[in-house]
Order: sequence, then C-alpha cells, then structure tokens
Amino acid sequence: MKRFQSCMHPTLREKKVRIKHVEAIALNLDLERSFSGGTYVVRSRPTILTTVVLEDGTVGTIYGGDETDTQSRIVETVNSVYAKKLVGEDIRDFQRLWQIMVDTFVDLGNRGLHQLDMHPRAILMQAISAIDNAMWDARARHYDVPLWKLLGGVRDRVPVISIGGYYPPDGQDPCDAIAEEIDDVRAAGCIGIKMKVGRVAVEHDIERVRAARKAGGDDFVLTVDANQGWKLVDAIEFCTEAEKLDLGIRWLEEPLTWHDQTDGLKRLASKTRIPINVGQGEITGVACRDLMSKGDVNILNLDCTLCGGVTEWQRVAAMARFMNVEMAHHEEPQVAVHLMAANAHALYVEIFANKARDPLLWELPSNFPKISNGYMEVPTGPGIGVELNQDVIKKYQI
Repeated sequence: MKRFQSCMHPTLREKKVRIKHVEAIALNLDLERSFSGGTYVVRSRPTILTTVVLEDGTVGTIYGGDETDTQSRIVETVNSVYAKKLVGEDIRDFQRLWQIMVDTFVDLGNRGLHQLDMHPRAILMQAISAIDNAMWDARARHYDVPLWKLLGGVRDRVPVISIGGYYPPDGQDPCDAIAEEIDDVRAAGCIGIKMKVGRVAVEHDIERVRAARKAGGDDFVLTVDANQGWKLVDAIEFCTEAEKLDLGIRWLEEPLTWHDQTDGLKRLASKTRIPINVGQGEITGVACRDLMSKGDVNILNLDCTLCGGVTEWQRVAAMARFMNVEMAHHEEPQVAVHLMAANAHALYVEIFANKARDPLLWELPSNFPKISNGYMEVPTGPGIGVELNQDVIKKYQI
C-alpha cells in the first residue's frame, strides 16, 4: 500500500478539502415597470444568493433563480436540510455530494391536487441547484482556475443575445417598439434578440417579427419565445407564415402549452424547418432525455438554477451531444457563460440589455464580463470570475 501511495499524483494524496459552512439568503427588488411575455407578467426581480465556505478559507458564492412565490422555501431547504448534510464533506467529490442531496428525504407534506405539478420537488431541485452551483464556484476557486476551464473549456468568448421584445404598454405601436429596442440591443453589443410571442393573435405576432427582422437586418440573430402560449394549430400557423416570409428565425422557444410537451412537439417538428427549443423549466435530466428522444427537439435551453446545478446540466449536455441536440441556457449569464464556453455544441449566452428588466444583472457584479461586437468575454478569474457588490446585497436582502 505504501508503494502504491508513493506513486500517486500529489493532488490525490492531499488531505480532504472539507466544506465548513453552507448558507443561502434571498434578494428581491420591485421593477420600475412590468414586462409582459407570452403567458406571464414580470413585476419584480428575486434571486437567491448561496455561499459555500471551505475549511481552507475558500469561499464560493453565486446567485441564481427568479422564483418569487417559492423563494423563502428554497432558502429554508438549503439552510435547514442540505447544509448540515454537506458540512465536513470533501468538495471535490461532486458526483457523490450531488447524490447525497438527491437521496436526502425531505417531508413534502400530503400530496394534494395542487402538488401534482411537481411543485414541491421543484423546490428541492432549486435548492440542490443553488448549492451545487456555489460548490462549483468554490471548487474552481480552490484550484485557482476559471469554472469554464475546470469544466474543460473550448472557447474564451461566447456570442450573446438579449432577452426582450416584451409587449409594449397600451398606446405604443408594437412594431415601432421592437424596432427601437433592436437598436438598443445592438448598442449593448449583442448579436441578436430573443423576443416574446404568444400573447396576441398569430397574425399580429408575425407583424412584430417582420418588424424585428427589418430593423435587425439579415445578419441579426432572431429567436422567438412563446412561453408555452400556443396550441399546436397556432404554432403551426406561426411557423408556416414565418417560413413563407423567410424571416430567418434561429429558433422557436417553448411553443406549446405545458401539457403537450412530447407528442405535440414531435408533430410540430414534422411541420416546420424552424429549430424547436425547449427545456427551461425542466427539473430533471430524465425529463430532458424524454424531450430529446420523444419530442424531436433541436435545442435544449436547460437552466442550471432549476435542474440540479452545473453537475446535472453537464450530464444533460453530454447526452444532448450524442443526440445531435444543441444546448442553450435560460438567462443567468453569470454562470451560463461558463457552461457555454465549456461545450462545443452550446449556443448563446442570454442577458437583458434593458437594465430596467433585470437591475441585479448590472448592479450585483462589480466586474460584469465585457461585451462587444456580439460576444461576451469569458471571465478569466477563479471560479465564476465575478465578485459581488456587498452594498447591493445588503440593499436587496429580505
């Protein structure tokens, strides 16, 4: 045994890198105005800040998620359930630590009709995601490398698009509004936009998308997001018209209602050449497997703040690669840019060029990554490479 140990790499012989403390806090702020998408209205910007401290003094901190109604329960689950399970464990054992959290019994209460949408389990997965992501930041900082390098980086800059195209307030012409916004998106350095559809009649959305294409030009990346707002017949109508007008849509995101996510998607995919992008609300890799194998989707925009963290996101990305499915990420550029940079089949990082839509995106990091000529530079500092403004944290902590 001694002879074997003498041949081991020094990294494998070092003592365990133990977790000392895990904690989550909630942040929230009211937006200056509301933003209307296909099936929802955004009025606030909540998020959860999670910190993992190692015994050697390394601190990993990351924020993510935007769930208002369940925010307090997610924080409580992190602090009262999972934190005590992880203290004393070796931060390097990321597969084992993830399984410890998933296998931990948590009393979800009686299973009533209101819970059949997996709501309680989504809370658990968001809590696991928050901790897993913070552990990856701590892990990379321990080794003094950027997260994307630790994950096996393939590029040092990532194309960036802006989420926008929300429906304007009454009285403002929708086509004029999207044209003006695209000018702002270009000025912010983005290569394209993900605009909202699905709230009004298909013919009116088509006119908005036409205005966006005209304003952006042929080289502008144009994606559309229905937020599960259409029935199959509406989605087919939209795709047919968009193809007839040659609008050059890079992807159609979440086109169908929440209860028609496999057979409906498969039928839609057979009727259009526009790539179908789904998955932002999925909380398990198994669900993503089913979307790819049964729904004929082209792109998965999985969110690592919902699905089980960086660990599960990377597993799904590996599966997607072998199924010829591209990867995207729903919002959260502070961590998404690292995942996009670590996977050759990943697409764009998403931001909100309109600072009023997500003030935390621009206020919380003290060193937000540089964006220019359609690309975001991947941070080169250790961990996620972003340092957080403590005054902003104190201002919005609840």
